[in-house]
Amino acid sequence: MKAPTFLEAGEVAEYTRRIDAEDIAAFARISGDDDPVHTDADFAARTAFGRCIAHGAHVMGLLSTTASMMSRRSVARGATGTPVSAGYDRIRFTRPVFAGDTLTARYVIEEVDDGRARTRARLEVVNQDGATCLVGTHVLAWVMPA
Repeated sequence: MKAPTFLEAGEVAEYTRRIDAEDIAAFARISGDDDPVHTDADFAARTAFGRCIAHGAHVMGLLSTTASMMSRRSVARGATGTPVSAGYDRIRFTRPVFAGDTLTARYVIEEVDDGRARTRARLEVVNQDGATCLVGTHVLAWVMPA
């Protein structure tokens, strides 16, 4: 028997972080993605962006924090399974992120399926001007003890 998620449609988690040049450089080192659009200011200046941009996976990574916030909320309310990511779907990068941008990752539960011990959430990341930089969906699943 699967335990309920202890979450409800409409619940929201948010995480805000300023992205600086050092963050972008660190992500390049960690991920191994040293494409010059991320790491070479002279190269990036000649692109459509005009300067270095943050990695899409870096921006998306902020949503891991919001998913974890939902996971901890669920467990604190009594869920007995272990909440884990079952996947991100239809991720779209809609605007570049630059060093100096302050991003807010927002995670909104849209659907709860307690029978399957899963939730589906709408994701978005917006910058300090309220412009959307990323959209997508996420599935959170509860793994039951053996």
